[in-house]
Amino acid sequence: MILDISINFSYLISAIFFVFGLKLLGSPSSAQKGNLISAIGMLIAILATLISKQIIDYTWIIVGGIAGSLIGVIAAKKVLMTSMPQMVALLNGFGGLASLLVGWAIFYNNFQIDGFTASTIFLSILIGGVTFTGSMIAYAKLTYKFISKPILYSGQMIINSIVLIAIVVMGVIFSIYPATSYDFLIYIIIGSLILGILSVIPIGGADMPVVISLLNSYSGLAACASGFVIKNNVLIVSGALVGASGIVLTTIMCKAMNRSITNVLFSGFGAVKAKAKEGEKKEAKSLSAKDAYFVLEAAQSVVIVPGYGLAVATAQHVVKELSDLLEENGTDVKFAIHPVAGRMPGHMNVLLAEADVSYDKLVEMDDINRTIDTVDVCMVIGANDVVNTSARDDKDSPIFGMPIIEVDKAKNVFILKRSMASGFAGIDNPLFYKENSSMIFGDAKKTISQIVEEF
Repeated sequence: MILDISINFSYLISAIFFVFGLKLLGSPSSAQKGNLISAIGMLIAILATLISKQIIDYTWIIVGGIAGSLIGVIAAKKVLMTSMPQMVALLNGFGGLASLLVGWAIFYNNFQIDGFTASTIFLSILIGGVTFTGSMIAYAKLTYKFISKPILYSGQMIINSIVLIAIVVMGVIFSIYPATSYDFLIYIIIGSLILGILSVIPIGGADMPVVISLLNSYSGLAACASGFVIKNNVLIVSGALVGASGIVLTTIMCKAMNRSITNVLFSGFGAVKAKAKEGEKKEAKSLSAKDAYFVLEAAQSVVIVPGYGLAVATAQHVVKELSDLLEENGTDVKFAIHPVAGRMPGHMNVLLAEADVSYDKLVEMDDINRTIDTVDVCMVIGANDVVNTSARDDKDSPIFGMPIIEVDKAKNVFILKRSMASGFAGIDNPLFYKENSSMIFGDAKKTISQIVEEF
């Protein structure tokens, strides 16, 4: 009795740690502390669970713990910021696979289960399977190991619906007659894995940040279902927290793009490139780093807009150096952050935090847009779609209506890019040809280093 009370009290403490950790993760300035608190909460939960079970041999538990810790340390040290979205996709996928295997193992070792447990096993396997293969496709799209554009074919939604309905029907039968329905469980596993692939291939690479967030939510829901399967309260709570927070984040990101979740999942955005209107394009002006220096040296206010190209160039530290020099010169420097800049939620925030850019200097899109017409220079570093003026001005554009950082309203716009190529969404950007815009071609890190040398 005392042991049971102690275990449940430990689970309560873990849940409190999760909630406080999640709260702290809401701000970049406290995210590191929130991550640590959540990790401590999970450690307490794991230890309490091990104590509560009559474990005969700890060998494989120790082996798994050591192996997992080594993989985690190596990944933390070796994985670059440019590869972090892919890493998150993999972690989501493995979380889903773990839930699928837990549900399968519980039933495999005991066919005599009640209907409720059978239904939770079904949900654990369904959501876990979709999460695993869906995340693997997202990973492959982000690493260009698979076609990043949407894969569309006739009758796609009908086929997806048929697969889902078949899985649900088999799930109902399995839940009613679990002892005699092992074959159905195997078909459910196969069907869930196929459904995950079919669900993600119609989604373009430009929508991967939303997909990663949604799959993160799925992994939480799968873990929650697994908690019901093994009757573990803390797994139910932690899974529900991850599932709920993932849904909230997905909704916020969809709102930032002015699109619904159904539009993201089923529209096939990016399958067809928008056609440029005849006579619309003009010659883009090119500027050297030295010329840019003269303008920046005289500027009273500078807004830096980071994008995925900043991560690719690993230019965050030299950007921090430039911002320090500008401030020493009496210039007001801010960083404008679009909610879906980069390849995953919060990508730019983490990137700049790595370079010790003060959180106070990070300004959200809506706030910067109110005063951007007073800014002397906007430096766009590797961002494209989030500053694409066609989202505001061209009703025929696929991204029309998506809120953008309106950098074109600044007095001067410097766009640091390797070429005139379109962004991840594959849409040409009229910003490049504006009168107040100048292209600075080349590697962003090298370009900014040259400007720093001028200072």
